Amino acid sequence: MAPSFRADHIGSLLRPASLLEARKSRQLYSDTALSSDIAAATKAAIGDAVKKQLELSVRPITSGEYERTIFYSGFFEKLEGMKTKGLPIPDGFRTGLPSSTVFLRMGRTMREANIAIAPIRRNGPAYLEAWEMLKSVTPPEHWGDCKMTLPSITMEHSQLAHGTAWAPGVYASDREYFADLAAAYRAEFKDLYDAGLRHVQIDSPNLSVFFVDSVLEGCRTDGINVDEFLDLHIWAHNEMLRGRPAGMRIGLHMCRGNMSRWDFTRNTLHCFHAKSLMDGSPYQPLFHDLFQGSYETIAEKMFTKLNYDQFYLEYDDPARQGSFAPLRFLPRGKSVVLGIVSTKTAEPDDVAVSEDIDVLEARVREAAAVIAKGQGRSAEEVLEDTLAVSPQCGFASLDINVGKGFTEEKMWAKLVLLRDLARRLWKDAV
Repeated sequence: MAPSFRADHIGSLLRPASLLEARKSRQLYSDTALSSDIAAATKAAIGDAVKKQLELSVRPITSGEYERTIFYSGFFEKLEGMKTKGLPIPDGFRTGLPSSTVFLRMGRTMREANIAIAPIRRNGPAYLEAWEMLKSVTPPEHWGDCKMTLPSITMEHSQLAHGTAWAPGVYASDREYFADLAAAYRAEFKDLYDAGLRHVQIDSPNLSVFFVDSVLEGCRTDGINVDEFLDLHIWAHNEMLRGRPAGMRIGLHMCRGNMSRWDFTRNTLHCFHAKSLMDGSPYQPLFHDLFQGSYETIAEKMFTKLNYDQFYLEYDDPARQGSFAPLRFLPRGKSVVLGIVSTKTAEPDDVAVSEDIDVLEARVREAAAVIAKGQGRSAEEVLEDTLAVSPQCGFASLDINVGKGFTEEKMWAKLVLLRDLARRLWKDAV
């Protein structure tokens, strides 16, 4: 099955200044209801982003996540039984979690999370309003080119200290907790599908923790069997996917962290890399390298056990992610979107691997050869029905996050580069 789009992108785009100004007072977990003025500014900004994507033949068409404050907001906090709470760092979170180290280094001792204080139930759609907003500014003939992102089902559980994802007495086991969450996701998929959405991306930094040494050591310290923990998360993802609409393509983005520089002087999380560019202070990428390591240790289980149609994998920096060798485990019938262009820096001298189109083409062909050997096929066959290209992550996982040196013009230039690469490699590219 060929990828949904030959030149894909991960969903989030840099927010225009007008939208940032309108949304500047909103909090991290406050996407439950937009005031009329913010809703109008959001719709206008999404309309401009859609127009630009159509003009440049950039696919898929997304809202840029302009309706959100951060990539995972807007789902968990809308579920009955979930409550957003501040938890102490590190005690409220898993031992060895890399983000806890960073928060503490910056002087932050509390962090928000969504806890189940009662059985989880979905009373209504979480993202249907956002989908209808995107549809309203997109020509109907292009609705099938649209994609929306949802946070991973394991987003909260993977970070919270063992046994704290729900209040005492709410659930008897992890599987009970995930079963209710999975039911909420399945209902969300159906509502979005019935409203015309055909492409969904699940954003999961969570599976990346399974190749981080500090997390694995933390599991052992806490008496958690790592293999059983990974199997639980795979089961949860598959339970979420069970019975999904047959016409909906759902992919998994294996995020490795995408934040830049942080300011904890306010009560809420706030990225101020844009400020650092103005005041001349040095760029300090704190979160972007949280999940270093090869996919090798989890690749076989990830590719063969997870029931996703396609995988979005970060491959912009071999020093962080390793070689393409783990792709040898990819079975036939599943596809991979290679994230080979950086969203962390816009400057050619700073990228880990040259983003010259010839170099990028060679890397795609190298990946095809690895998959082909594992599947016993030719590289050309694999190239034709298995691969696509994208940036390695979104351009703004947080509404005011921005990579080093990025402007909207440089962002669109990177997406056009991927479009041109796809046109060179595949005759069916847009």
